[in-house]
This record gives sequence, structure tokens and C-alpha cells, in this order.
Amino acid sequence: MLLAACGLTLSIGAHCMALAGAVIPGGKLVWGLHIGIFVVWIPAMYVSMRTTRLANRKDFWKVALAGCPDWMRRGLYVLFGYAALNFVIFMATTAGEHKQPTGDAPPSVVRGFSGHWMVFYGAAFAILYSRIHAPQFYRERKCPQGHDVSPAARYCSECGYEFPTETIQGP
Repeated sequence: MLLAACGLTLSIGAHCMALAGAVIPGGKLVWGLHIGIFVVWIPAMYVSMRTTRLANRKDFWKVALAGCPDWMRRGLYVLFGYAALNFVIFMATTAGEHKQPTGDAPPSVVRGFSGHWMVFYGAAFAILYSRIHAPQFYRERKCPQGHDVSPAARYCSECGYEFPTETIQGP
């Protein structure tokens, strides 16, 4: 979770510098953020797959982020939207650009990639934060008949048992 927070901070910094048109110090070192995504994303996906294994696909993010505060969940959704918009703008504005021969990463290219870095690091942070800070949402859940039930389910899919209103909050 801490590595994801560091990656998110660095990718936001790179993105802000790229928006200002500044060349990132360290030249090609900024591309290390690509590799860092795998370092945090693989454990985040493992955790999310284990915690959402019984949930419906449409409830994936609801269950995966159940332990996050509302502001964090909403912020991640805003970040998803911003990254999509940033990518469209990146594609529209850099279509005719040529590669720079220097070792430095061009700000326009860093801007395009850093939007994605922010999403991956932000999502990994939120998933891991949720799992660490709200383990009660991820305990095994069974109906009185012993059927496995998703943490987000209101009814048992096998016997129809209605669970009392509780736990998972969603957007």
C-alpha cells in the first residue's frame, strides 16, 4: 500500500510537471513508473480477486473498495474519468509529433502515460487500503443453510435467505 502511495505521488508529480511543459529530471528514469505498476498491481489484483470471488461482476468495485472512505472511492472514480479524458487529449494533440532524439522524455508523452500511472497506482492503493482498514467486510459469509454468499448480496442465491441490511456501502 505504501509503494502504491509513493507511485501515485510520483505519477501526480510527473503529470503536473508535464502539464507545465517541464522536462522531467532524470530523463528516462520516469519510465520506471511503468515497472512500479506491476510491483503494486499484481498484489492488488490478487487481494481484489480473493475478496470479490463471490461477488457479481457488477459489484466488483463496490466490494473491492468497501473499506474506503467515500471521498477516496469518489476520488478514484474521478481519476478514472480524468485519465480517459487525458488519453483522448493526448491522442488528439500528439498525433503528428516526432520523437525527440535526446534521452529526456517529452512532456507531452509523459502527460499521456502519467494519467494511466495515476489510475493504476490510485486503484492499487485504494484496494489495499480497503482490505487493510476494513477486514470485517471480507470475512467469509454464509447463509443459515451454509451456502457461500457474496459480501454485497442481500439474498442467498441458492435458498433466498434475506440478510439484514448491513455492511457494504457503495456509490
